[in-house]
Amino acid sequence: MTASIKASAKAYETWLGAALGGDLVEADLARKHDKMRQGAFPFLRATYWRWAETVLKVCPDLASAPPVLAIGDTHVENFGCWRDAEGRLVWGANDFDDAAVMPWPLDLVRLAASALLARDGKGPDAGDICDAVAEGYRQGLLAPEPFILERDHRWLREAVMLPEKERTRFWAKFMTSEARPIGARYAQALQDALPDPTGPFETFPRTAGVGSLGRPRFVARADWRGGPVLREVKAVVVSAWTLRHGGDPSIRGGELAEGRFRAVDPHYRVTDGLVVRRLSPNSRKIEAEDSVDDLLSIHMLTAMGREIAACHVGDRAAVAGHLASLQSGWLRGHAKAAARGVEDDWRDFRG
Repeated sequence: MTASIKASAKAYETWLGAALGGDLVEADLARKHDKMRQGAFPFLRATYWRWAETVLKVCPDLASAPPVLAIGDTHVENFGCWRDAEGRLVWGANDFDDAAVMPWPLDLVRLAASALLARDGKGPDAGDICDAVAEGYRQGLLAPEPFILERDHRWLREAVMLPEKERTRFWAKFMTSEARPIGARYAQALQDALPDPTGPFETFPRTAGVGSLGRPRFVARADWRGGPVLREVKAVVVSAWTLRHGGDPSIRGGELAEGRFRAVDPHYRVTDGLVVRRLSPNSRKIEAEDSVDDLLSIHMLTAMGREIAACHVGDRAAVAGHLASLQSGWLRGHAKAAARGVEDDWRDFRG
């Protein structure tokens, strides 16, 4: 029997506090609960542990699908941009905190369900959303490659590039944050990631995201060769999927981030329970508040499906064979059922 959402949340947060060794940020956890009450989409983002508990009860036929090392906490705001080692602007999945081995379709079901919940009755219909995601995944299995935005994919480059006013706001937000001392472990990880680890820098806590609220997150700010630089560090724990279903308990996000079909972000590092990354207007998440129309366009959803295929690590021939065996429209029914389950939990939590 599945626990109630409130009991499930309490149990997971108790476990999380123990896993973080006393570093749980209680104030951010309260903010997370507020966001969870605001709507079914932010609730989905905040509750991957609940998804891990329930999705195979909602979609039991997917349990026997070929397993892959998958993203896990996939949703339409789990994509962003960065610069690779060649300085090229790249777009793709950029949060792998809950990476684990699981049946391959689950990333697609969660992505499609998130789009259904985020659209709030607007944009493409459910069938078009699910068909776009599934078709993108099929294309990505056939020809996996990263999305390099320097020459190709002009529409995607235009969607993710910040205009001048937004770039100014980005830097102002981080430059005006009050500097505060932080724990030695986090400070050392940030210092090691700066372009000049011997130079002066300031640190401060940051509140961001939804699903990771409650975990400590800090930023280092420095001036280097005439301009500002930023680095972020965030604590990560074992994937909620592994916590529920067992398997390799190591943190595996780095394996996906550095996959063979990705243009790797050289400043993304996963070590000793910490994720470190560069922050800049070209190294950031793309959120619905930036442009929900862009996030839910057919082109973007197809691209997201392609990117998921490029990220998955496993027997690609077995996945392709299983995909070919599924009936047309398979994703639509699963995504709708999963979205309904999320909405039911959200109403129970809010009420």
